[in-house]
Amino acid sequence: MVTYKEQRVGVFIDVQNMYYSAKNLYNAKVNFGNILETAVGNRKLIRAIAYVVKTKTGEEKVFFEALEKLGLETREKELMIYDGAKKADWDVGICIDSIALAERLDVIVIVSGDGDFIPLVQYLKMNKGCRVESMAFRETTSTKLVETVDNFVDLSQDKRRYLISGRTKRTII
Repeated sequence: MVTYKEQRVGVFIDVQNMYYSAKNLYNAKVNFGNILETAVGNRKLIRAIAYVVKTKTGEEKVFFEALEKLGLETREKELMIYDGAKKADWDVGICIDSIALAERLDVIVIVSGDGDFIPLVQYLKMNKGCRVESMAFRETTSTKLVETVDNFVDLSQDKRRYLISGRTKRTII
């Protein structure tokens, strides 16, 4: 993959997708700082947004603050419960923000393996002229998404960099 220092990058992180993938696959947490660092590389970061879900108890406040210390803006949405089922979907918000910011970006990095983003990737590439990249754990990533993006970073290939084991006593999230 060829990158240029002048490329303006926007990073859009589907936190729930990453959280549950890491938890279910590896019983670990995600190192969002290292993900952001890899997503940007030697390019120019314009915006980095983490899409998060808050609960009524507010127990995730410390986590949100840690994301902000890493340089991530947070977009918060309330957890919705319908007939006992929990729902917290940020797909539309990620789509709207990435399209709105596309005019100011050369590269859009979607940190998610969700195949629902395929139409967004196609739109950004064809209509906005953006290079679109994705980062996620391959085991939980849509094959069609991998085929559609310009570059895919499989976080599973470097678990030590992108995961934080439950036994590790580091302060990085």
